[in-house]
Amino acid sequence: MKLATARLSLASTTAVRLDGEEWVQLPYRDLGELLAWQLPWSEIAAMNGPRLPASALDVAPVVPAPDKIVCLGLNYASHIHEMGRPTPQYPTLFAKYRGALIGARDRIVLPMVSREMDWEAELGIVIGKGGRHIPRERALDSVAGYTVINDVTARDWQHRTREFLSGKTFEATTPVGPWLVTPDELPPGASGLPITCEVDGETVQKSTTSDLLFDVADIVSYLSQIITLLPGDLIATGTPGGVGAGRDPQVFLRSGQVLTTRIDGIGELTNLCIDEDPA
Repeated sequence: MKLATARLSLASTTAVRLDGEEWVQLPYRDLGELLAWQLPWSEIAAMNGPRLPASALDVAPVVPAPDKIVCLGLNYASHIHEMGRPTPQYPTLFAKYRGALIGARDRIVLPMVSREMDWEAELGIVIGKGGRHIPRERALDSVAGYTVINDVTARDWQHRTREFLSGKTFEATTPVGPWLVTPDELPPGASGLPITCEVDGETVQKSTTSDLLFDVADIVSYLSQIITLLPGDLIATGTPGGVGAGRDPQVFLRSGQVLTTRIDGIGELTNLCIDEDPA
């Protein structure tokens, strides 16, 4: 199945399920609320409701208000090499706040205080039943599905300190979506899927999700040793090589450029970059 959160108005959203060329409105405010009910997939697949044309759907971030947004850095060998970092022994973790999240077609706001906004195409994990101290061999059972993320990063702020947070959570910079794809439609752990990023149609990143240093099962199990994972939690698994900061000369996003992020079998984000309004 493909599940998403759709905007009905500026103040109202609904969970939806794709059915052919239409979205079926489900009786939940968003996908996070739906997942919290822990319903069997068969029950969700059988739900009926008002139908919306797929072409007219305005998608919000796939989970608009997750309890946690946990991200991995340095999780592809190609990106580790271009950033000049040693290969990590354990997952490199940082977090975001939900104000950073935008939908699959929303505008990326380039903050007025940064001149080094960079792209990072990533596989996203959405947690289903979650839990604590999840063994690796059962970790994939905790995954509700997969989505596409671009962890757009203010490099000049990221590198101000040894901690990544300040460069990673500027408001309205992280597109997530367009939907969640349930695991039954993908290879185990969403492995082996081509992942690409384009800027104005030029491919800047090209890899496959099988190149993750720590795979989905590793990540979910490891995080669950630290904190209880909850339904709707969002995990960004890291980016492959090809980021702007790794180029010579370095290249960063500019207002008016279109960022396209794609994972085959999951979906595509298309986001126009705009300058922050000083007002």
